[in-house]
Amino acid sequence: MGEDALNGIAELSNVAAAASADEVVLAREAHDMATACELPVVGPAPCLNMVRATTAGHELHRFPYDEELLARSPEGWASVAPDWKLDPPPQPGGELVPPIQVAVNSAFTPLELNHLEPFGVTVVLMEEQGYSVRLTEASAR
Repeated sequence: MGEDALNGIAELSNVAAAASADEVVLAREAHDMATACELPVVGPAPCLNMVRATTAGHELHRFPYDEELLARSPEGWASVAPDWKLDPPPQPGGELVPPIQVAVNSAFTPLELNHLEPFGVTVVLMEEQGYSVRLTEASAR
């Protein structure tokens, strides 16, 4: 939580940077992000926030919802379903929470990898930082 979550989210951009991505899409739940990163909630909550970014800029999409309680376990765990509200129009250049802004900025900063398999190097770099990474066959192509 806190600083570790901030760093982990920002470092996710390593995969995009290693692949020389020309577009990234990041999605997060507003309250979960704020809790994990120990940040204030920005915008509506609960809300699924999605940013689509290219080197030319980004566009923030917000999908607010209410939580409909479906059931509660004997231990107190709640099972909920989203009741989607009307979503506002996309916000070109909309304000991003700090870890997402860092991830977007870093995603398009080329990594200097002197290796034939940039994904493989990225996996090694991330594993050295303590992450568990598994690539699927689709990402190996």
